[in-house]
Amino acid sequence: MSKGYTLNELLIITCAKEIKDYQNVILGVGLPTTAGALAKALYAPHATLMMESGIIDFQPLVPLNHIADAHSCRGFSYATDLFTAFTMTYRGFVDVCFLGVGQVDKFGNVNTTCIGDYEKPTLRLPGSGGAADFISYSKKTVLTLRGGQFVEKLDYFTSPGYLDGGDSRDRSGLFPEGSGPSMLLTTKGVFRFDDQTKEMYLAQIHPGVKVDDVLEEIPWELKIAPDLGQTERPTDEEIDFVRRFAPSEALGRQVATELAIAHVTERARARGKK
Repeated sequence: MSKGYTLNELLIITCAKEIKDYQNVILGVGLPTTAGALAKALYAPHATLMMESGIIDFQPLVPLNHIADAHSCRGFSYATDLFTAFTMTYRGFVDVCFLGVGQVDKFGNVNTTCIGDYEKPTLRLPGSGGAADFISYSKKTVLTLRGGQFVEKLDYFTSPGYLDGGDSRDRSGLFPEGSGPSMLLTTKGVFRFDDQTKEMYLAQIHPGVKVDDVLEEIPWELKIAPDLGQTERPTDEEIDFVRRFAPSEALGRQVATELAIAHVTERARARGKK
């Protein structure tokens, strides 16, 4: 019997499968780094992993704390600067990037700036950073939504997906032809974008999830693939890798924090008994 797995492990492994061999990939901290490490180890040994800070062609050693974390330097081919990393993206050298989402609309436009009015937001988000640049010029963008929301209209337009849909992104003349988001991954399923309309549709649901569970989060009439599938179950090899590389990512931050607190508390009690 195959091993059980957590939702976080399923999300990481599903993301990793979006990376193909020989692709140039910009990674972010957290889930993308773990997905990149997994892809490099199991699916895409010749993929070139890069950090926004300018560390090029590395094999992640442990999960990173920030984009310039020295732990990312194992086996790296060379290091450049932030400006050059962005310039590579503008010149078309980046095949895949990963972006987290605060809000997303049906055409993959993204808000990572604020929830509510910009001047008096109910929640201030991290902002753009390199997100707007990477989704604009990478050939393919993988979006992840774990705590955000689907909306008909963004509270703040941070990063461009397919604008108004159809060929509006290409017609704008601002982006490489054919670029844009290719997938949105959530805790419920996998969404893709129609080749013609560029509207998001449900392509897969995760095991144990019902279509109605997905629809209740969508404020528009979501289209569903006629061949709707189920997200592929992780293999034992994939699960083992994620647990070795990033146990806190595998468990989820809340569970990992609770276990860490319990461990520290138990050690303190043990010291007190001596």
